[in-house]
Amino acid sequence: MSPLNPVLTRVTDRIVSRSAGPRAAYLQRIRAAGQHRVERSQLSCTNLAHAMAAMPGREKIVLRELKPESPPNLAIVSAYNDMLSAHQPLAEFPAWIKQAAVEVGASAQFAGGVPAMCDGVTQGQTGMELSLFSRDVIAMATAVALSHQMFDAGLYLGVCDKIVPGLLIGALAFGHLPGIFVPGGPMTTGMSNSEKAHIRELYAEGKIGRDALLEAETQSYHGPGTCTFYGTANSNQMLMEIMGLHLPGAAFVHPGTPLREALTRAAAQRAVRISAVGAEPMPIGELVDERAVVNAIVGLLATGGSTNHTIHLVAIARAAGIAIDWTDFDDLSAVVPLLAHVYPNGKADVNHFQAAGGVAFVIRELLDAGLLHEDVRTVAGPGLRRYTEEPFLIDGQVQWRAVETASRDVSVVRPASDPFSTDGGLKLLQGNLGRAVIKVSAVKPEHRVVTAPARVFDGQDALLGAFKRGELTGDLVAVIRFQGPHANGMPELHKLTPTLAVLQDRGFQVALVTDGRMSGASGKVPAAIHITPEAASGGPLAKVRDGDMMTVDAVHGVLRAEVPEAEWAARPPAVASLRGNQFGVGRELFSVFRDAVDGAEQGAASFRHPDWHAA
Repeated sequence: MSPLNPVLTRVTDRIVSRSAGPRAAYLQRIRAAGQHRVERSQLSCTNLAHAMAAMPGREKIVLRELKPESPPNLAIVSAYNDMLSAHQPLAEFPAWIKQAAVEVGASAQFAGGVPAMCDGVTQGQTGMELSLFSRDVIAMATAVALSHQMFDAGLYLGVCDKIVPGLLIGALAFGHLPGIFVPGGPMTTGMSNSEKAHIRELYAEGKIGRDALLEAETQSYHGPGTCTFYGTANSNQMLMEIMGLHLPGAAFVHPGTPLREALTRAAAQRAVRISAVGAEPMPIGELVDERAVVNAIVGLLATGGSTNHTIHLVAIARAAGIAIDWTDFDDLSAVVPLLAHVYPNGKADVNHFQAAGGVAFVIRELLDAGLLHEDVRTVAGPGLRRYTEEPFLIDGQVQWRAVETASRDVSVVRPASDPFSTDGGLKLLQGNLGRAVIKVSAVKPEHRVVTAPARVFDGQDALLGAFKRGELTGDLVAVIRFQGPHANGMPELHKLTPTLAVLQDRGFQVALVTDGRMSGASGKVPAAIHITPEAASGGPLAKVRDGDMMTVDAVHGVLRAEVPEAEWAARPPAVASLRGNQFGVGRELFSVFRDAVDGAEQGAASFRHPDWHAA
């Protein structure tokens, strides 16, 4: 094992220093909240009677015990619904968890459900304008579930995009309670990702019809489990592993298998042991510290994960009193090697990634290269080294073995000594347009610097209309503005991906510049995203005009409108009418989020944590 990389140490120390006040205040609060070793002992007899009225007789006896050594009661908080393929398997989990808890003398209650919307369903639709804010709704719903103060640990069941970050933010609000995240696993492999992408491009060019497109999509998304490309959902699962909040190796085990069920039951029994009254109490707010957050950033970079986490990880960290920003991501990206090629950064899906070595292999390589903090606490015990092990079902019991020393497929996952790239492929861009992030893992070197005239649009449909009319016939920087969280909830702009890829394939130099999102599915076209401040908040992106020369330079970290400084300073920003974003598909219920939301680099959060005014 190598000594810690000096950049890793420097960034961690900087975060610790920057976060000193808020982190100390957060820890003080959760330690004060955790002074009751049995959470339900705070309740009156009437309160407690209500909370256990419907419980079976044996569990009711357990819940009546209020002494410090009393058996724990576990909270189950689930994002189950049977429309989302990734969450449909969660239907069976509560019964397994309750039975597993009873087997070790504890009890478990279904504390509450949280909403779970699918970006794959709402992509390009009006409902996508609720997607980012659903994270904060989930956090609040988690808090509602835990607010009954009946529980000594939590089990959080969720998989996809905003759901895991929302559950974790909610769990951190109750940071005195230990907690384990319980995934559902990916669906089996369908149509190859490269073939699917090709068919989408053919459809964008009008060369095939909707029937052919739908057939390809249904072959890709065909059964229970997470979508198999490496977008936000699967990045979530990697993050829960590398932050030590899953049982080791739990992320990418298929639903509907004996091992998946056994891991779920094992998580319940481990939660009993680490509960507030257990043998190894581990409050989740103590586990998620500065080192765990840095490990999360490193894992995201090393695997080419979703750019959505340049927003979500900021919000998660803030919920634990920790301040990170995009400079931290950028500095770490310069020294963290890219060890995985999973679509959209490669051709493989997450099942291929798992078979080749998966998260355990990546963690082992990063630890041995001095690029992770090993001395962290995890739900599996002290030290991250446990997460270099894989689970197996032997005689009906889960057992762990060390991951193989060599990659099973070096086209998918590689050792740190021979990476796909020596950097993490995520860059901070800065200039007279503000700050943005760009992911270049899948962008060829010849496309990483683009200088071209701007074509300005106030939404993705406007660009698609111009493409269909044959108006996009040369090099361009497509500027899609008024897509930030304050404007319309910051929807993902995936509808642009096939069209921009077609233009690039025609030989044009093409880039995207937006205050919206692209997430883990941003691919071969350079995309400067999440521009902060956003246009609707008076950001300089609103000053860009058609024909302005624009530079998107992912090599040197530059994002600039090539306009004379005096002219740029004097130019008034455009103002968009946002009335069309205020009603329909529930948007009128989310006005409080749009009005209160922070910028993307601040986590795009719509609620305020105590003490951040002093940070």
